Amino acid sequence: MVQAKALTKRFGEFEAVRGIDIEVRRGESFGFLGPNGAGKSSTMRMIACVSPRTDGDLKVLGLDPRTDGPRIRARLGVVPQQDNLDVELTVRQNLQVYGRYFGLSRARTRRRAAELLDFAQLTDRADTEVEPLSGGMKRRLTIARSLVNDPELLLLDEPTTGLDPQARHLLWDRLFRLKAQGVTLIVTTHYMDEAEQLCDRLVVMDGGRIVAEGSPAQLIARYSTREVVELRFPPGREISPERVTDLAERTEVLPDRILLYTDRGEAALEQVHARGLRPLSSLVRRSSLEDVFLRLTGRTLVD
Repeated sequence: MVQAKALTKRFGEFEAVRGIDIEVRRGESFGFLGPNGAGKSSTMRMIACVSPRTDGDLKVLGLDPRTDGPRIRARLGVVPQQDNLDVELTVRQNLQVYGRYFGLSRARTRRRAAELLDFAQLTDRADTEVEPLSGGMKRRLTIARSLVNDPELLLLDEPTTGLDPQARHLLWDRLFRLKAQGVTLIVTTHYMDEAEQLCDRLVVMDGGRIVAEGSPAQLIARYSTREVVELRFPPGREISPERVTDLAERTEVLPDRILLYTDRGEAALEQVHARGLRPLSSLVRRSSLEDVFLRLTGRTLVD
């Protein structure tokens, strides 16, 4: 669905994307994970054929965006970071007007709008203007509108930013349903749990480069341990990390806690207590993509 070799994007002297290679397979959910400014959105805009590449090769749906941009865009669905709905129109009108942009007949747009209202759980709000809708409803409408043309490839740029947990989980469910229907998804996010939930494969970007690639499970196995012990100590009574370094394969010191990376979390925690250390709280958990990112870049994704 997408092939890129040495893909590069520069804005003047600034190189936002620095020669990356990617391959997105039909029917999968592919993710770009990374902090703000990593180059995710610049890459998505090149794939969406709205920003020309500076250098490298790029094929989308087997076509070159430089020469076949309109043909590619007709087969894409795009969900931007910020909702760009027509707030003066009703929910239904947003879908119908957008369908006409793709040359669909009025009868077809009416049928498609009804299908998408049901998909997005917005049927009861069909004749409500967009402005008073909640953030989650607007986001679902933006996704529904991107599906008017039955796209083969759906691009979602940070789809759940700013949503509450309930709205995020509902949106994840809608995306799972799309994937089950055969739609290929490309998602950018700086939420690590979202990447684990949605992505079959992903790349971690930092500073315009790809620093790791694989499935969430592969990345965790490659760059972290099976378990992590989190130790929090009372303010003013923090301990020197050297007192627990030998209990783990790797130790990470964060402003509010110490992380011990080990395959035997409970055993490590017992050793902490055996040494007379009394953390304010402790937790043994499985490794996550957050731990992968800490290993690769030394900072959290939301910095």
